[in-house]
Amino acid sequence: MPTSSASTTDSARSATGGVQSLERAFDLLERMADAGGEVGLSELSASSGLPLPTIHRLMRTLVACGYVRQQPNRRYALGPRLIRLGESAARLLGTWARPHLARLVEETGETANMALLDGDEIVYVAQVPSKHSMRMFTEVGRRVLPHSTGVGKALLADFPADEVRALLGRTGMPAATDKTITTPDGFIAALADVRRQGYAIDDNEQEIGVRCLAVSVPNSPTAAAISISGPAGRVTEAATDRMVPLLQQVAAELSEALLTSNGNPAA
Repeated sequence: MPTSSASTTDSARSATGGVQSLERAFDLLERMADAGGEVGLSELSASSGLPLPTIHRLMRTLVACGYVRQQPNRRYALGPRLIRLGESAARLLGTWARPHLARLVEETGETANMALLDGDEIVYVAQVPSKHSMRMFTEVGRRVLPHSTGVGKALLADFPADEVRALLGRTGMPAATDKTITTPDGFIAALADVRRQGYAIDDNEQEIGVRCLAVSVPNSPTAAAISISGPAGRVTEAATDRMVPLLQQVAAELSEALLTSNGNPAA
Protein backbone atom coordinates (compact mmCIF):
# COMPACT_ATOMS: atom_id res chain seq x y z
CA MET A 1 0.00 0.00 0.00
CA PRO A 2 1.45 3.42 -0.84
CA THR A 3 2.71 5.52 2.03
CA SER A 4 0.63 8.60 2.73
CA SER A 5 2.19 12.05 2.80
CA ALA A 6 1.14 12.37 6.46
CA SER A 7 3.03 9.27 7.49
CA THR A 8 6.07 10.40 5.50
CA THR A 9 6.02 13.69 7.36
CA ASP A 10 5.64 11.92 10.70
CA SER A 11 8.65 9.69 9.93
CA ALA A 12 10.80 12.79 9.56
CA ARG A 13 9.82 14.01 13.00
CA SER A 14 12.01 13.33 15.99
CA ALA A 15 10.88 12.10 19.37
CA THR A 16 10.89 15.74 20.55
CA GLY A 17 8.52 16.80 17.74
CA GLY A 18 11.30 18.56 15.82
CA VAL A 19 12.79 17.81 12.42
CA GLN A 20 14.93 14.70 12.75
CA SER A 21 17.43 15.57 10.03
CA LEU A 22 18.11 18.97 11.62
CA GLU A 23 18.60 17.44 15.04
CA ARG A 24 20.99 14.88 13.58
CA ALA A 25 22.96 17.53 11.68
CA PHE A 26 23.42 19.69 14.78
CA ASP A 27 24.35 16.62 16.81
CA LEU A 28 27.08 15.82 14.29
CA LEU A 29 28.41 19.39 14.46
CA GLU A 30 28.60 19.17 18.25
CA ARG A 31 30.34 15.81 18.06
CA MET A 32 32.86 17.32 15.65
CA ALA A 33 33.49 20.19 18.07
CA ASP A 34 33.93 17.75 20.97
CA ALA A 35 36.47 15.81 18.88
CA GLY A 36 38.59 18.91 18.26
CA GLY A 37 36.91 20.11 15.05
CA GLU A 38 38.03 17.40 12.62
CA VAL A 39 36.76 13.81 12.31
CA GLY A 40 36.27 10.96 9.87
CA LEU A 41 32.90 9.52 8.89
CA SER A 42 33.61 6.22 10.65
CA GLU A 43 34.34 8.10 13.91
CA LEU A 44 31.05 10.00 13.62
CA SER A 45 29.19 6.78 12.91
CA ALA A 46 30.72 5.08 15.96
CA SER A 47 29.96 7.95 18.32
CA SER A 48 26.48 8.81 17.01
CA GLY A 49 25.19 5.34 16.16
CA LEU A 50 23.96 6.58 12.79
CA PRO A 51 24.62 4.54 9.65
CA LEU A 52 27.38 5.76 7.32
CA PRO A 53 25.03 6.57 4.39
CA THR A 54 22.95 8.85 6.65
CA ILE A 55 26.05 10.62 7.96
CA HIS A 56 27.45 11.01 4.45
CA ARG A 57 24.21 12.59 3.24
CA LEU A 58 24.07 15.02 6.18
CA MET A 59 27.74 15.97 5.83
CA ARG A 60 27.34 16.57 2.12
CA THR A 61 24.56 19.07 2.91
CA LEU A 62 26.64 20.78 5.62
CA VAL A 63 29.59 21.03 3.24
CA ALA A 64 27.38 22.59 0.56
CA CYS A 65 26.19 25.19 3.10
CA GLY A 66 29.73 26.01 4.27
CA TYR A 67 29.28 24.77 7.85
CA VAL A 68 31.64 21.83 7.26
CA ARG A 69 34.57 21.44 4.87
CA GLN A 70 36.13 18.27 3.51
CA GLN A 71 39.89 18.09 3.99
CA PRO A 72 42.35 16.70 1.42
CA ASN A 73 42.75 13.64 3.67
CA ARG A 74 38.98 12.97 3.26
CA ARG A 75 38.24 13.88 6.86
CA TYR A 76 35.71 16.56 7.72
CA ALA A 77 36.36 19.81 9.62
CA LEU A 78 34.11 22.53 11.00
CA GLY A 79 33.63 25.22 8.39
CA PRO A 80 34.22 28.98 8.46
CA ARG A 81 30.53 29.91 8.30
CA LEU A 82 30.19 28.70 11.88
CA ILE A 83 32.48 31.52 13.03
CA ARG A 84 29.91 34.21 12.30
CA LEU A 85 27.20 32.24 14.12
CA GLY A 86 29.47 31.70 17.13
CA GLU A 87 30.49 35.35 17.33
CA SER A 88 26.87 36.51 17.13
CA ALA A 89 25.80 34.00 19.79
CA ALA A 90 28.66 35.08 22.09
CA ARG A 91 27.60 38.73 21.78
CA LEU A 92 24.01 37.80 22.68
CA LEU A 93 25.21 35.73 25.61
CA GLY A 94 27.08 38.74 26.90
CA THR A 95 23.98 40.90 26.49
CA TRP A 96 21.86 38.44 28.49
CA ALA A 97 24.53 38.29 31.20
CA ARG A 98 24.98 42.04 31.72
CA PRO A 99 22.02 42.61 34.13
CA HIS A 100 23.32 39.77 36.32
CA LEU A 101 26.86 41.15 36.23
CA ALA A 102 25.51 44.60 37.08
CA ARG A 103 23.95 43.15 40.22
CA LEU A 104 27.32 41.73 41.24
CA VAL A 105 28.95 45.14 40.79
CA GLU A 106 26.18 46.86 42.74
CA GLU A 107 26.42 44.47 45.69
CA THR A 108 30.20 43.91 45.80
CA GLY A 109 31.58 47.14 44.35
CA GLU A 110 34.00 45.16 42.16
CA THR A 111 34.25 44.50 38.42
CA ALA A 112 32.22 41.52 37.18
CA ASN A 113 33.06 39.41 34.11
CA MET A 114 31.64 36.55 32.10
CA ALA A 115 33.92 34.21 30.16
CA LEU A 116 33.58 31.15 27.94
CA LEU A 117 35.86 28.26 27.13
CA ASP A 118 36.55 28.54 23.39
CA GLY A 119 38.71 25.68 22.24
CA ASP A 120 41.74 25.74 24.54
CA GLU A 121 41.37 29.41 25.49
CA ILE A 122 39.27 31.57 27.75
CA VAL A 123 37.43 34.41 26.00
CA TYR A 124 35.76 37.24 27.91
CA VAL A 125 32.30 37.99 26.48
CA ALA A 126 30.88 40.51 28.95
CA GLN A 127 32.01 42.90 31.66
CA VAL A 128 30.46 45.48 33.96
CA PRO A 129 33.20 47.64 35.51
CA SER A 130 33.47 48.70 39.12
CA LYS A 131 32.65 52.28 40.01
CA HIS A 132 35.84 52.60 42.05
CA SER A 133 38.57 54.79 40.57
CA MET A 134 40.98 51.88 41.09
CA ARG A 135 39.35 48.97 39.29
CA MET A 136 40.08 46.02 37.06
CA PHE A 137 39.39 46.21 33.34
CA THR A 138 39.44 43.32 30.89
CA GLU A 139 38.60 44.03 27.28
CA VAL A 140 35.60 42.07 25.99
CA GLY A 141 36.93 39.66 23.39
CA ARG A 142 40.27 39.23 25.15
CA ARG A 143 41.65 35.68 25.10
CA VAL A 144 43.81 34.21 27.83
CA LEU A 145 45.12 30.78 28.77
CA PRO A 146 43.05 29.04 31.44
CA HIS A 147 45.79 28.05 33.88
CA SER A 148 46.35 31.57 35.22
CA THR A 149 42.75 32.70 35.66
CA GLY A 150 39.93 32.10 38.11
CA VAL A 151 37.41 31.63 35.31
CA GLY A 152 39.73 29.11 33.67
CA LYS A 153 39.87 27.05 36.85
CA ALA A 154 36.11 27.29 37.31
CA LEU A 155 35.50 26.14 33.73
CA LEU A 156 37.93 23.22 33.84
CA ALA A 157 37.21 21.99 37.37
CA ASP A 158 34.86 19.21 36.26
CA PHE A 159 36.87 18.10 33.23
CA PRO A 160 38.57 14.69 33.43
CA ALA A 161 42.20 15.06 34.52
CA ASP A 162 43.54 13.52 31.30
CA GLU A 163 41.64 16.08 29.20
CA VAL A 164 43.00 18.92 31.34
CA ARG A 165 46.55 17.60 30.96
CA ALA A 166 46.08 17.31 27.19
CA LEU A 167 44.85 20.92 27.02
CA LEU A 168 47.79 22.15 29.10
CA GLY A 169 50.13 20.21 26.84
CA ARG A 170 48.74 22.09 23.83
CA THR A 171 48.78 25.56 25.39
CA GLY A 172 51.80 25.39 27.66
CA MET A 173 51.77 27.03 31.08
CA PRO A 174 53.71 30.30 30.81
CA ALA A 175 54.05 32.33 34.00
CA ALA A 176 52.18 35.64 33.96
CA THR A 177 53.50 36.39 37.50
CA ASP A 178 55.62 34.58 40.05
CA LYS A 179 52.33 33.29 41.55
CA THR A 180 51.14 31.57 38.35
CA ILE A 181 50.72 27.80 38.51
CA THR A 182 53.15 26.40 35.94
CA THR A 183 52.93 22.62 36.38
CA PRO A 184 50.11 20.27 35.35
CA ASP A 185 50.17 18.55 38.77
CA GLY A 186 49.84 21.90 40.50
CA PHE A 187 46.92 22.89 38.30
CA ILE A 188 45.15 19.55 38.78
CA ALA A 189 45.49 20.03 42.55
CA ALA A 190 44.04 23.56 42.22
CA LEU A 191 41.03 22.15 40.34
CA ALA A 192 40.45 19.70 43.19
CA ASP A 193 40.34 22.72 45.52
CA VAL A 194 37.75 24.34 43.25
CA ARG A 195 35.52 21.27 43.41
CA ARG A 196 35.89 21.09 47.19
CA GLN A 197 35.27 24.81 47.81
CA GLY A 198 32.67 25.42 45.11
CA TYR A 199 34.57 28.40 43.66
CA ALA A 200 37.91 29.28 42.07
CA ILE A 201 40.50 31.88 43.05
CA ASP A 202 43.08 33.72 40.99
CA ASP A 203 45.36 35.07 43.72
CA ASN A 204 47.83 37.39 41.95
CA GLU A 205 48.31 34.70 39.28
CA GLN A 206 47.31 36.73 36.21
CA GLU A 207 48.35 40.14 37.53
CA ILE A 208 50.16 41.11 40.72
CA GLY A 209 47.90 42.99 43.13
CA VAL A 210 44.69 41.53 41.69
CA ARG A 211 42.46 38.80 43.14
CA CYS A 212 39.59 37.16 41.28
CA LEU A 213 36.78 34.89 42.50
CA ALA A 214 34.95 32.77 39.92
CA VAL A 215 32.23 30.14 39.63
CA SER A 216 30.91 28.21 36.67
CA VAL A 217 27.39 28.81 35.38
CA PRO A 218 25.57 25.51 36.04
CA ASN A 219 23.87 23.77 33.11
CA SER A 220 24.88 26.54 30.72
CA PRO A 221 24.29 25.72 27.03
CA THR A 222 28.03 26.36 26.57
CA ALA A 223 30.75 26.23 29.22
CA ALA A 224 30.60 29.62 30.97
CA ALA A 225 31.82 31.22 34.19
CA ILE A 226 31.33 34.53 35.96
CA SER A 227 33.80 36.30 38.20
CA ILE A 228 34.47 39.25 40.47
CA SER A 229 37.90 40.88 40.29
CA GLY A 230 39.51 43.71 42.16
CA PRO A 231 42.55 44.89 44.06
CA ALA A 232 43.83 42.33 46.56
CA GLY A 233 43.39 44.93 49.29
CA ARG A 234 39.61 44.92 48.71
CA VAL A 235 39.00 41.31 47.60
CA THR A 236 40.28 39.97 50.92
CA GLU A 237 39.65 36.65 52.69
CA ALA A 238 36.84 38.32 54.67
CA ALA A 239 35.32 39.73 51.48
CA THR A 240 35.54 36.29 49.87
CA ASP A 241 33.22 34.84 52.50
CA ARG A 242 30.65 37.49 51.60
CA MET A 243 31.12 37.53 47.82
CA VAL A 244 31.18 33.81 46.99
CA PRO A 245 27.57 33.03 48.06
CA LEU A 246 26.40 35.98 45.97
CA LEU A 247 28.45 34.78 42.99
CA GLN A 248 26.91 31.32 43.28
CA GLN A 249 23.40 32.75 43.56
CA VAL A 250 23.83 35.00 40.53
CA ALA A 251 25.33 32.11 38.53
CA ALA A 252 22.25 29.99 39.28
CA GLU A 253 19.93 32.84 38.25
CA LEU A 254 21.91 33.41 35.04
CA SER A 255 21.73 29.68 34.31
CA GLU A 256 17.95 29.78 34.64
CA ALA A 257 17.75 32.81 32.35
CA LEU A 258 19.93 31.15 29.70
CA LEU A 259 17.94 27.91 29.82
CA THR A 260 14.70 29.86 29.46
CA SER A 261 16.05 31.72 26.43
CA ASN A 262 17.24 28.37 25.05
CA GLY A 263 13.89 26.66 25.60
CA ASN A 264 11.35 25.46 23.10
CA PRO A 265 9.37 28.19 21.35
CA ALA A 266 5.73 28.47 22.16
CA ALA A 267 3.46 26.43 19.94
